[in-house]
Amino acid sequence: MSTNMQSMALSVPQTGSLETYIQAVNSINMLSAEEERQLAERLYNEGDLEAARRLIMSHLRFVVHVAKSYAGYGLPQADLIQEGNIGLMKAVKRFDPNVGVRLVSFAVHWIKAEIHEFVLRNWRIVKVATTKAQRKLFFNLRKAKKRLGWFTHEEVQQVADELGVSTKEVLQMEARMSSQDQSFDLSADDDETGNFAPVQYLEDKSADVESEVLDANWEDNASQRLYSAIKTLDERSQHIIQCRWLADDKATLQDLADQYQVSAERVRQIEKNAMKKLQAAMA
Repeated sequence: MSTNMQSMALSVPQTGSLETYIQAVNSINMLSAEEERQLAERLYNEGDLEAARRLIMSHLRFVVHVAKSYAGYGLPQADLIQEGNIGLMKAVKRFDPNVGVRLVSFAVHWIKAEIHEFVLRNWRIVKVATTKAQRKLFFNLRKAKKRLGWFTHEEVQQVADELGVSTKEVLQMEARMSSQDQSFDLSADDDETGNFAPVQYLEDKSADVESEVLDANWEDNASQRLYSAIKTLDERSQHIIQCRWLADDKATLQDLADQYQVSAERVRQIEKNAMKKLQAAMA
């Protein structure tokens, strides 16, 4: 892409009012189908940069619209728009008016492609997706997650069926997306507080830092899910599970039978039903 084409789009402010930029691009008149065709032919046949400028400027509002759909990734909106503008300029450069489609239909692929690359570069210190299939799964899985929290077994199966992948691939990608960034080195304060960082594993050739971090995140999420699942049980079932499985000094069935004045077999049944409910909630 030439320097001239790169300078044609309005510069997206990194600081200041992004709203001012958005208002500015929304105030630019849209082109009719005939105007667009004439400008595209001038660019395609004659290399007319003024025609390219008008095509780009009239479609900046569409880039803003596309970029807003990626707000959930926690990245600066101005950066998303800027990357989308690069995709728009690439599309304008490659647009062939003889194909018979509107520029917006052709450009959406290039705009999204640039934004996708930017999201993947910045989503995690370690990339969550390295192959084309994984990238497709990453973005489709983000759309499929309608709520916070981990997928249930039924939701995993549904997403796998809809996207044509295995449940294992869905679970692996969900774990990558849910993991937290880990600082590589310790700060001056951390060095005296007993905290750890991946840099401390460098001398141990057998250590797998990525696996350690993923496992820790998985355990944290599992603990949260277990706690939430226990809260769904009735008070007596909660107490029996706590005494039988979570307490340091675990109670026997007879201890609880005496406490609730029921048979040990009845306590065993309550425990069994409670465990089934927990397993279903954790699946």
